[in-house]
Amino acid sequence: MSKPNRKRRWAKRLGYFLFIIIVGYLLMGFLYRLPDISDRSQSYVIDDGVVTALGREFATELAANPGKTGVYLLPDGRDAFAARVLLARKAEKSLDIQYYMYHQDTVGSLLTYEVLRAADRGVRVRMLIDDIYGNEGEDTWVALDAHSEIEVRLWNPWKRGRNRLIQSVIRATDINYRMHAKSFTVDNQATVLGGRNIGDEYFNADTDVAFSDIDILAIGPPVAQVSDEFDSYWNAERAYPVGILVRPGTDQDLTDLRSAKDAFYKKQSTSDYVKALTDSDLAKGLKDGSLAFGWSDARVIHDSPQKEDLKKAGTDELLISQLAPYIIGAKKTADIVSPYFVPGHKAADALCKLAQDGVEVRILTNSLASNDVSAVHAGYSKYRRKLLRCGVRLFELDESIKDREGKTFTWLPGLKKSSLHAKTMVFDGEIMFVGSFNFDQRSLHINNEIGLIFHDPEIAGAAAKKFEENVNKVAFEVEFAREGGRENMHWVGGQGGPDVVMQKEPYATTGQKAIVGILKWLPIDSQL
Repeated sequence: MSKPNRKRRWAKRLGYFLFIIIVGYLLMGFLYRLPDISDRSQSYVIDDGVVTALGREFATELAANPGKTGVYLLPDGRDAFAARVLLARKAEKSLDIQYYMYHQDTVGSLLTYEVLRAADRGVRVRMLIDDIYGNEGEDTWVALDAHSEIEVRLWNPWKRGRNRLIQSVIRATDINYRMHAKSFTVDNQATVLGGRNIGDEYFNADTDVAFSDIDILAIGPPVAQVSDEFDSYWNAERAYPVGILVRPGTDQDLTDLRSAKDAFYKKQSTSDYVKALTDSDLAKGLKDGSLAFGWSDARVIHDSPQKEDLKKAGTDELLISQLAPYIIGAKKTADIVSPYFVPGHKAADALCKLAQDGVEVRILTNSLASNDVSAVHAGYSKYRRKLLRCGVRLFELDESIKDREGKTFTWLPGLKKSSLHAKTMVFDGEIMFVGSFNFDQRSLHINNEIGLIFHDPEIAGAAAKKFEENVNKVAFEVEFAREGGRENMHWVGGQGGPDVVMQKEPYATTGQKAIVGILKWLPIDSQL
């Protein structure tokens, strides 16, 4: 056979092979195509909440503080859950609920019970849940959606009835974008924002696991801003009605769910956890209208629901673009608390410039031992030396706090058998940010986030003071030490006191260190 014929034969085979691949890819794309939602209805905030009990309750204080925002920090898990439950019980017009994760555990079941009760009173309920774990509560979403006053939508969903592993390849770009924002808004009069998902570990309801986290309850102008944000996500092309995506709920689905949640609440109603929801100072303050809000200038900042396409969403529609001026504008101090800290070169350079300009930059994040995602620690560890060399101070959570202090520690409550999950920033002891934003690459460039930034020297100053007084007690400070001409990292302080110095990652196992060592070589930083 001549050489030209062999070439033509191989070219023909290659053509057939490529044809099969292309046809197969198109076929897979068709099989994994999401359902058509072009006839999906749109809905918007019910904006006459001022006539509700909540509206009347807050009217006097809002009138006395025109243009100001009432803020109340919720560092305690039980208080944070009580705020949601008691606000839901006061709802008369609407409940707008937006979460990345909504577990079907004690907290999730109790909140679902309250949602059903509100809907039975005629309150319109809209629930927008990210679908990364949406199948976990699929039967619940379908049953809730059967209620005439409740609609459930799942954000950026998986195709039902198809293999998820294959989807993660065929739809890799789509599946990568997640709605990490969290908000709970009642009657367009009060909203709760922060880092907590709905699950036992976020609200001190799990005896084995607890995340240290923080939310903020706000009234005033930012509530309408959160409602506008919710509407933009609710009506976005990635929000799929569960009745179309999965199946329409039936009356029997709703009846079964109602019976299950009623029985669950009856069983839990005498538990210490449920009793504590109504016995705290916050619960009493919400009941009788005596809750002491701090008053400040505030604004909600959030990512566009079209964050994945910057041609549609300009950089001015990104949370980090709105937050950056506060970070680089710090003059004296910048205290950043982030459980996942992978700043990237650009942000690391900005933090270094702050430090070199005389700003005391302090960052508290998880240690390798307390981090629940080893890959994130691998990404973070690449920036430690650079940040330390330019004067940034790094603190890593002392994992032993869970055994030594448990849940009696008051600055970062709920640390028993836990890891850090709070996402806050305080600038110059005057400006504070609380939200869902981790200082990592996913929050910066991929996931959709939300938060509240406010100017309140009293609240922000108290937070900065607590950081100053307590960070060395709960965390090791990472320091450089010159030994034999080399720069070695040491971990100093923590629960053992200021004289404790560790030469290696505190309390980390050999396995954890080995995994991080391998992950550091993989090109995955952009996904962390």
